[in-house]
Amino acid sequence: MAEDADMLNATIILVSEGYASTAVGPIEVFTAAGKMWNEMSGVAVRPRFRVTMASIDGAPVESAYGLRIAPDKSIDEVGPSDLIFISASGPLPSEWMQRHATLLPWLVERYERQGTLLAGVCSGVAFLAEAGLLSGRRATTHWGVAEEFQRRYPTVDWQTDMLITEDAGLFCGGGVNAATDLSLYLVERLCGRETAIECSKALLLDMPRLHQSGYAILPISRPHSDAKMRALEEYLHAGFRRNVTAEELAGVAGMSVRTLMRRFKAATGCLPGAYLQMVRVAAARQMLEDGATSIERVATSVGYEDVSFFRRVFRRYCGMAPAAYRERYRLRTASPERAASTRGRSTPVA
Repeated sequence: MAEDADMLNATIILVSEGYASTAVGPIEVFTAAGKMWNEMSGVAVRPRFRVTMASIDGAPVESAYGLRIAPDKSIDEVGPSDLIFISASGPLPSEWMQRHATLLPWLVERYERQGTLLAGVCSGVAFLAEAGLLSGRRATTHWGVAEEFQRRYPTVDWQTDMLITEDAGLFCGGGVNAATDLSLYLVERLCGRETAIECSKALLLDMPRLHQSGYAILPISRPHSDAKMRALEEYLHAGFRRNVTAEELAGVAGMSVRTLMRRFKAATGCLPGAYLQMVRVAAARQMLEDGATSIERVATSVGYEDVSFFRRVFRRYCGMAPAAYRERYRLRTASPERAASTRGRSTPVA
């Protein structure tokens, strides 16, 4: 099988004293992307990631429960990476951070000098915070360590109700089981939604949700550092069911409509009206994936009175009609095998 020139390089950082599943889960998700579903479906295999495991010194690491994992190399031997994913250590950074201190400048170098995307899950988020990369940025971690993290890293914008956060190429996952959620989210962000859904079906995993309980809307814009425009994005997310005008946004931001339009487009890549449409479509997608039976009700729920107009907008951004999207991407209708495998299990909070 020839490797695709467009394959991404993903490096999984193994750290000691943590949960092995926060490393093994991402390894399996990234390795399966473009491969496992294709093999089962009889179509051409197209792996999307080259996966490398690394520890700080190249030596095996031991998890909290005694499982030893041998890496491929040390962090100093790692070549160019598109994505670095840091697994979780123990719950309290004060007990183990010093033993992992050499990882911090390496992460800063990779992110600031090489533009590598960084992801941390559960207590692994502490490495990003300790390195100063999350200062002033949104992040999440396991709800059980949230209070301690807020005290230790007060400059981070902690949103610990979220299962997944993304800010300026820094991705955080909320808990141990969020490792696979975050991995699938990254597959979607880097390889497209279809690849992510095929990967989730092959591994019998649910597609990720962004809250540690409940639902959230996927991020719409590209990463940027304009705090005032980010606040307007949050404003649009909160009020997307209303017809929010440019004049209203300009008033909230304390600037002219012309300045608002220029800065919003520069930060997000689109004008406020288009952004609002995309937020609404993202919300509609989630309802359809959950099996909503009435297209009219979906349209009304996300802010459209004219169902025909909603269908045209949805097709513009998704490439298909709402009903066709629901049939293709509905994820809550389990196969008999899946129903049997999940019967009696509750959904974890994080």
